[in-house]
Amino acid sequence: MYSKIILRMMDINKGNMEIINHTLKVHAIAMTIAEIEIEDMTKRRTATIAAILHDIGILQSLKKYNSNAGKYQEIEGPPIAKAILEELGYSKEVIERVCFLISKHHTYHEIDDIDHRVLIEADFLVNLDEGRFDESTILSAKDKVFETSTGIGLLDKIYLID
Repeated sequence: MYSKIILRMMDINKGNMEIINHTLKVHAIAMTIAEIEIEDMTKRRTATIAAILHDIGILQSLKKYNSNAGKYQEIEGPPIAKAILEELGYSKEVIERVCFLISKHHTYHEIDDIDHRVLIEADFLVNLDEGRFDESTILSAKDKVFETSTGIGLLDKIYLID
């Protein structure tokens, strides 16, 4: 169902194994959380698509700002995602929501709905692993970032938190 979006993400990030692998991990975790936490199929779909495209602006951010900081990803990602989703025939509503989610995927204090929450939690779970954070940082994130029972459960399972 999402294979064409994944392939387009890979085309844009061709040769950048770290970005592609990160995205595939976030996608898998987002799908897991979304299938359990989101009953509404449209919101489940937007969370999943946004997970695939959330970092689509990294290379453009590096090119334009010489930085892959989250604030630049949030600026550069939505136009690229919009072009991909329009090319693949997605509805205006889905495109607008996915672009909004990408524009806020590093904005933890403005989470507005469950699809946004799922994206934040999935990306954070993968970032914790890739950043090799210590236990105190992980415990702090558990209290400050995670709200879904599935996200909290995955955090506990992955990082062996009691």
